[in-house]
Amino acid sequence: MTDVITGPVPLDEQLCFALYGASMAMGRVYKPLLDALGLTYPQYLVLNALWEEDGRTIGGLAERLGLESSTITPLVKRLETAGLMTRERNPEDERQVRVTLTERGDGLRAESGCIAQEAFARTGMSMPDVEGLTRQIHTLRRALAR
Repeated sequence: MTDVITGPVPLDEQLCFALYGASMAMGRVYKPLLDALGLTYPQYLVLNALWEEDGRTIGGLAERLGLESSTITPLVKRLETAGLMTRERNPEDERQVRVTLTERGDGLRAESGCIAQEAFARTGMSMPDVEGLTRQIHTLRRALAR
């Protein structure tokens, strides 16, 4: 038997509202930490993807972050202007643009190390609880993407 929702669900009982509120609160934790590095959260995500695997294409970054290439391109251009990465067309396939960290961009990895630790500390949760919640949210995201 499946649960059927009949009528409006109170806001505090809606999953979307809980996720939205948690996302906003997490953004408020990250903002001052990233401001100190001169980064926005989306720029920080691009850097993280390149710290995982440098030399990704724009399309590869978009896929990794679950965004459109048209969203990634302006982020990468701003990060390139800031001297954190370079863009180069693939000589074997001119349609592909490969993104590579500069020394300065790679160096931000060490400077940003405390950001995730600070966010974790602010949750007040245990590491196993945070890991479990993260797995559940990834499961939810994959289910919704289908």
